Amino acid sequence: MRDFPLPLALTARLSPVVVLAAVGWAMSSGPLAPAPAAERGDARESGGQSATAPAESAPAPATKSFSSAPSPCGSLAAKTITTLVPGTKTAGKEIRSTDERARRTCSWNALKGYDYRWLDVSYELAASDEAAEKSYTSRITDKSGGGAVPGLGDAGYSVVNLSTEDKQETREGVVVARVSNALVVVTYNGSDFESKKAPGTDEINKGAIKAAKEAVAALRAGGESVNS
Repeated sequence: MRDFPLPLALTARLSPVVVLAAVGWAMSSGPLAPAPAAERGDARESGGQSATAPAESAPAPATKSFSSAPSPCGSLAAKTITTLVPGTKTAGKEIRSTDERARRTCSWNALKGYDYRWLDVSYELAASDEAAEKSYTSRITDKSGGGAVPGLGDAGYSVVNLSTEDKQETREGVVVARVSNALVVVTYNGSDFESKKAPGTDEINKGAIKAAKEAVAALRAGGESVNS
């Protein structure tokens, strides 16, 4: 067998080594090498498979307009007070509350001759519009039999009931209005101790609604806004 010259023989023997080395370079560092971990993560993310779960969006903040209510004793015009409760002092009497920023009530009452009248105006503040709406819905559900009062706050409701005790009639009207996160509640009732009869439904209902409209206007004008 004829021998190859030495350079050619070495070349033939080394050729497989060169080929394997080239293949190894291509797989470890060259174009066939696997992408670094960070790049593989990027590729997964670009394909729609995020490496981490998407962060949950923060809940929307609760909405409300009032952080405190005005004085209920200053919510009605003097003429309104003396018309609805003849003989009473227009200053009224504020009822003590454990939290005056959340609830305030003023009361007027008087007996003129044999006619007795009682009027309460209350402001109640909830933590949000949504909480006030739930409270409003609960109130009007408990006092069924009335009807909506258009144009009174964000929502308004009025109901009148007649009660009798020891043959003495008393007619009472309740109006509930919601204004943002506040509730305005008006209670107006009356009796005639001579005739034992109660005032008419129309008188009590219209009186309570009139007081509620003035109280709502006073809230909007004098209630402490959350932005103030």
